[in-house]
This record gives sequence, structure tokens and C-alpha cells, in this order.
Amino acid sequence: MIYLDYNATAPTRPEALAAMVAAIEAGGNPSSVHSPGRAARRRVEDARRAVADLVGVDANQVIFTATGTEANNMALLGYPDHARFVSAIEHDAVKQAAPDAIVLPVLADGTLDLAALDTALATAEAPPLVSVMLANSETGILQPIAEIAARVHAKGGLVHCDAVQAAGRVPFTLDGLGADLLTLSGHKLGGVLGAAALVLGASIAGTPREPLPLLRGGGQERGRRAGTENVGAIAAFGVAARAAKAEIPAMQALAPLRDAAEADLQAAGALLPAATGAPRLPNCFSVTLPGKPAETQVIALDLAGFAVSAGSACSSGKVKRSAVLSAMGYPDAIAGSTLRVSFGPSTTAEQLTQFCAAWRRLAGTPANAHISSVA
Repeated sequence: MIYLDYNATAPTRPEALAAMVAAIEAGGNPSSVHSPGRAARRRVEDARRAVADLVGVDANQVIFTATGTEANNMALLGYPDHARFVSAIEHDAVKQAAPDAIVLPVLADGTLDLAALDTALATAEAPPLVSVMLANSETGILQPIAEIAARVHAKGGLVHCDAVQAAGRVPFTLDGLGADLLTLSGHKLGGVLGAAALVLGASIAGTPREPLPLLRGGGQERGRRAGTENVGAIAAFGVAARAAKAEIPAMQALAPLRDAAEADLQAAGALLPAATGAPRLPNCFSVTLPGKPAETQVIALDLAGFAVSAGSACSSGKVKRSAVLSAMGYPDAIAGSTLRVSFGPSTTAEQLTQFCAAWRRLAGTPANAHISSVA
């Protein structure tokens, strides 16, 4: 099986798995004061420093959570006195956390409509809380977060940015983005499932402007998030964060492979809805086979030996029409017939060539091979 679904979850790094196993074998509750507890606490704090370093912040700005969904909910529900705004292309973890939020449209190229944002901010009757992802999981399109943050801050508001897809794939820092709250997820970096983080901006960390706790109970995570920390998953998160930061140049070098695959598919008559000219991630693309449901394509390609997906992996295995492409103005015939292909540094040009050949067979067009020329 050729795995081309990194945006759903990256393959677990061996060193991250080893860190998890070592933590579990060692045992210990990180809130205990005896030596096994202190050793567990050191693992948690070492991981916190690694995650902080990935996005250029101090360790005390990192709050560990179980999932990116939890971190998003903590950000969106932590400011009940704010007027909430979300972009039309957000993950369901953001949309469902704030179902009453005002939805901000995107332009045809997939980026936020800044004029619409200005209009919405002008009508806000409370301090705004605006949630916009850094990179879309389906298209890879990057949002101008710094520009968005400047507009929101001018109105006295806060910006939350779901950066789970961008971390480790494009270089950025929290300060450079200008966001106040940032979501990260360990398994997107090659860690294991079960650890994520909400990162607070320096201007709110340690102040009364921190979000209200979502989970209440003990004093874990400095009273910000109750519940015994998942030491094994957090240790793996830290190891993966360090490796992912070092791997960013290798991720950036995937752009030529992406472009060559798109050229091959486009020559076969494919529609490429993510190739709008807007900045995007180097490791993914979307491809449409009009008239053939995405679910049918996913199954056919799975049988052919390729793991790809249709849209965001957020609905317990369900395949549905892409709300992202619909928000970009594409009709249902396209939004319901589009696949996402995502990959990483271990993916080879030959593997993408093989995928393009399989897609051509599915589409009923002759095979070609352009990708190997850029390897």
C-alpha cells in the first residue's frame, strides 16, 4: 500500500513510538512528588519545550490537550463574552465548537475575503474572536493570518489559528503570525494519537485574558486543563515536534513533486481545484474526476494499492461532499468528486507516478510519467 494521506495522520515516527513506549514502561503520574512521578513530569516538560520551540514560544505558553478538537473547543468556548467569527473553510472541530458564529466567506482562490472580514468586524457588538486556519487540510491553501490578525487586533479582538496542517510543513512562528491562540496536533507531525496543544500568545499567557478552562477538576496544566496528562503520547509529541522542525526543508522540497503530479493529471483532463495561484502547502493537492463520486474513487484506489481520502478525515470514516470546495464556489458535481492526495519526505517520485497512472486508469485515459523527471 502506498500511503498518500499524510494530512489525515502522518506515519508514526519510530523515535516517537519509542518515546511513548519508554514513558509507558516507566509509569508514574506526573502530578506525584515521588521519583517515578518526577520522572514522568520531566518527560512532559521536555515535550512542552520541544513543542514550544516548534512555533517559537516559551514553554509556559503551551497547554497540552488530548486532541486538536479539544484545543479548538477550548479556544472557541473559552471567551463567552466575545463575538465569534469563523471562516467558511474551517474544520468541523471549529465550526461545531461555535455553531452560532458568523461565517466569513472565502474568495475563489480559497483565501479569506478580507473585505468581508472588515465588514463583519465593523458590526461586532462585542470584542471579536476570529478563528481562521493557517493551512487547509483539503487544498493546502495558506491564509494570510498576519494580515487577518492586524485587522482583528485593531478592533480589540483575538485571533485563533488552527495550525495542525501547517506545523512542520511550512516555517512559521506564533509571533510572526500574530495569532493569540494556536492549535497543534501530535499525530500530524508523526507522533501518536492522543496528544495535542493549545498555544497561547505571549500577550495573554499568564494573564486574565487566558481562555476559561474547558475541563475542570485537578490543577494539571497549571490549572488550565484538568485531567492527568497522557505522558506517553505527550512524550511522542515532543520527539515528533523536534523531528518535524528539522524536517521542514525536506517538506518544502516536495513542491516540485506536487507540481509535476498536477501537470501529469492535468494532461489527463483532471481538474485541480486547489491550484488557484494562492500560496499552499508543498505536500498535497486535490484532483477531481467529474461524474465519479469521491467515495467510489477512494475505494477503487484503495483496491489498487493507494491510500488517499476525500476531504477532511473528521467524520468517522464518512465520505461526503467537500464543504471547502463548495465555499470556494465549486458546484456539487465537483465538490463531490474530488480527492485529496497528501504525502511526506519518504514519498518518492516513482510512487506519485504510480498514483497518477492509477488515476488515469480510473479515469479511462492513457498512462504517462512526468514526475520522475524532477526526482
